[in-house]
Amino acid sequence: MSSLRPAPLLFACLLAVSAPCAAQTMAPAEYVPGGRIPLLQGDIAIDGKLDEAAWDGALVQEVAYDIQPGDNTPAPVRTIVRLGYTADALYVAFHALDEKPGEILAHLRDRDAAFSDDWVGVFLDTFDDQRRGYELIVNPLGVQGDLIRDEANSENQEDASWDGLWSSAGQLTAEGYDVEMRIPFSTLRFRGGPQDQRWGISLFRNWPRDKRHQLTSHKSPRDSNCFPCTWAKYEGMAGVEQGRNLEIVPTLTVGQTQSRDAAGTAWRSDDTSIEPGLDVSWAPSPAMTLNATLNPDFSQVETDQLQLNFNDSFALFFPEKRPFFLEGADYFNSQFDVLYTRQIADPDFGLRTTGRTGSGAYGAIVARDATTLVLVPGVLGSDFVQLDQKADVAVGRYRYDLSKHTSVGVIGTFREGDDYANNVAGVDARWQDGAHTATAQILRSESEYPAEIVDAYSGELGADATPSGTAWRAEYVFSNRNWNFDTWHIDIDPGFRADLGFMGQVGYDKSLVGGGYTWYRDDRPINRIDWYADFDITDRFDGQLLEREFESSLKFRGPMQSTFSLHGMTRKRYWEGTLFDEHYVDINGEFRPTGNVLLGAYANVGTMIDLLAVETGRRELVELWGNASIGRGLSLNWDILHQRMRRDGGTAFEATVLNAGGSWQFDPRQRLRLTLQGSEVQRDPSLYAEVVNETARDWATQLVYSYKVNPRTAVYAGASYGAFMDDDHPDLFGNTRSVFLKITYGWQP
Repeated sequence: MSSLRPAPLLFACLLAVSAPCAAQTMAPAEYVPGGRIPLLQGDIAIDGKLDEAAWDGALVQEVAYDIQPGDNTPAPVRTIVRLGYTADALYVAFHALDEKPGEILAHLRDRDAAFSDDWVGVFLDTFDDQRRGYELIVNPLGVQGDLIRDEANSENQEDASWDGLWSSAGQLTAEGYDVEMRIPFSTLRFRGGPQDQRWGISLFRNWPRDKRHQLTSHKSPRDSNCFPCTWAKYEGMAGVEQGRNLEIVPTLTVGQTQSRDAAGTAWRSDDTSIEPGLDVSWAPSPAMTLNATLNPDFSQVETDQLQLNFNDSFALFFPEKRPFFLEGADYFNSQFDVLYTRQIADPDFGLRTTGRTGSGAYGAIVARDATTLVLVPGVLGSDFVQLDQKADVAVGRYRYDLSKHTSVGVIGTFREGDDYANNVAGVDARWQDGAHTATAQILRSESEYPAEIVDAYSGELGADATPSGTAWRAEYVFSNRNWNFDTWHIDIDPGFRADLGFMGQVGYDKSLVGGGYTWYRDDRPINRIDWYADFDITDRFDGQLLEREFESSLKFRGPMQSTFSLHGMTRKRYWEGTLFDEHYVDINGEFRPTGNVLLGAYANVGTMIDLLAVETGRRELVELWGNASIGRGLSLNWDILHQRMRRDGGTAFEATVLNAGGSWQFDPRQRLRLTLQGSEVQRDPSLYAEVVNETARDWATQLVYSYKVNPRTAVYAGASYGAFMDDDHPDLFGNTRSVFLKITYGWQP
């Protein structure tokens, strides 16, 4: 696509931003983005000041359209963008104008934590295949965020776990703010060779005011089901290379953990360690990355969100946070969750490769795990069991794009120990054209288990030590500007196992049909209303009804960036040999009374099963959450959940969970974070047939200081303390404490 010659007014704004230019917010009526990215002449310092002469030769673009809540209407504020490149990097500059610069939201934050601020970003589809893209954003103070966009992943299209190495700076000005970005080609993956590059690029601005405005350089129709398909095409950068692109990251972790079983007893040292490690990353070509790790340090420097596995029969899911598994994780996505890398719990070493071919993408992982963690599934519940043995792990994934609309893939996961094995292999396909999307996947597994695993799943699933089975699913989705419809079916045999994945339920089939409608009410206080309803039926493998459910919801979007929803559900649910009636209604909402404060609440009331007692009662649940920014660098967050079950003339249980804390970002590199977590469960023993704890309480706190030069070079130092009580220990006492120091250094020879 040929480049657009900037209008004289645009040149005037670039040369000297005057008050008339700042007030001009309307983009040309027929503005079309795209063009040829030029080679820059001269040096550019990434300092947030757009004063280098080299920018004069850049391609000038504009963030011209409001795509949310607007319908490709002219952007309410002006954003001028310049793009250029050198032999080793892409350069992008944003000149973001604002008639009320005092309302700009800008805070010092940790990486990937400033998405509620004002920010600008560049989104890059470097293979121009509308499948996968990079999203790099910067707030007015230079704080970075970066994500991988996986268009084929309907559950999580944007993954913030990827951390690239690139430079940025920003500064507030009297007219708005300016941002500069330098993105080394070594950070990106693209087709190599002497020919011109052809990339899809979206230039983006987040403008959060009474409503959160999403502004782009291109139009994006509301009926589009493929956001990267709307990105403009840019050419140039012929023959650019990634350089040596070798990174060596040594790590050193020092820590000590102590615990005790009762108050007044001596603390015992559970673990005192000095662990060196080494990670190596090398991209032999722009489209391939190789990673290796020896004695890897996969310790987490911040705690997981506390979840209380209470009145729930299935194992809890915690997100992956370990860098070796996070980079390139989207290459292994498929419709079933057959790879959950936290199942590789304590690897001695790991090897990984990810890359792209002309029409495909691939990934492979090989690891030696010092332990074997198994998610033992069931029909109505699941749990983790750890085997005291090593395991060899191998994972492979390949996807081939038959056309712009159709792709097929294969995936396999393999794990083997002394008297244990689990092998899974399957194929999948995806077709998307306009409003229509169809997906399907089929998997086959074969396993061998020791007695302790067989005992854990025996019962409804039998006691076969070598189970095997098939899992398949198919889905069709229709979505246009106003209407949406989806229907899918899943069938998983009782002998199917995916031990490297997160598939906690087997031995069932489930069908769903649902649909909804969206009302757009542009320029009104309630600017969008969404209605959705679905009906689903789940049967056990022998035909026993497990669940028959109908639910419907109504969601509103309005002023103060508010969302509010009403939802209701009624169902038949099978538990412990009986079909129970469950039904509830809930309300959910959040809003920003000011740009620096978010408040949210959820309430649920209805008839639910008390799983431990195998009886229904009136369950009430309330959750309050929010966050607040104080000044530039101080932030607070909280999430409090309380639920109560009343039945048989009394209160069977009350449970409360707290996740709270705060952080103080001294500057873009230094941060101090405090985390507070706690839970309390109270039961009435007279309302349970089996013996239960009347009261159980625990709380924990963690303090972590971090200094990050970049995502690879950092120092972390922290301490944690936990306390506990129950009926056998009626006084709350400290039962765990730890300290740690972690140092990582990213060296690029």
